Amino acid sequence: MERLEQWKQRLLEAHNSTPFAEKKIVFGEGAAAPVLMMIGEAPGGDEEKQGRPFVGKAGKNLSAFLEKVGLEREEIYISNVVKLRPTKESPKTGRAVNRPPSGEEIEFFLPFLLEEINIVSPKIIVTLGNVPLKAVTGDKSAVIGDFHGKPQPLPDGRILFALYHPAAVIYNRALQEVYDKDLTALREFLEGGLS
Repeated sequence: MERLEQWKQRLLEAHNSTPFAEKKIVFGEGAAAPVLMMIGEAPGGDEEKQGRPFVGKAGKNLSAFLEKVGLEREEIYISNVVKLRPTKESPKTGRAVNRPPSGEEIEFFLPFLLEEINIVSPKIIVTLGNVPLKAVTGDKSAVIGDFHGKPQPLPDGRILFALYHPAAVIYNRALQEVYDKDLTALREFLEGGLS
């Protein structure tokens, strides 16, 4: 874990000289030698407040996900491509609301994510949505519709298992059946593919 601590220090030092230096960093967390690393897009408001990935509403989604695939939070490592909450001002309330990460934010954090993956060294990477899919594959034209629900070998020997972002299911109920089938496929892969 010493390498991870050194990585965190380098990230914090680099972050201090960015245009978004005032934003709080939310680091990944989890098992020291996980079978699976889950990568989301960016932290939201609850994550920013608590300083932990996938808490609050996202944490409830994560718990349901883990239950369906037969894992515990302590068995996996969880992180995001962008390690800070991307926000914009709401025209209605004047408050900060979530927005998709900018190209500049992704570009800054991507090398740190790739290093984090190498340090954590998971056998399987589960991406949630297009932003982490593009980050992990290095393919800016990759779309979740082409990758979801099936294991894909990565050049480094790891296995990519791409999923729709759980929020996409909330906004597009038609995806629920597809998402559930993908989770079943992941569970079956975990049960049979790692022996």
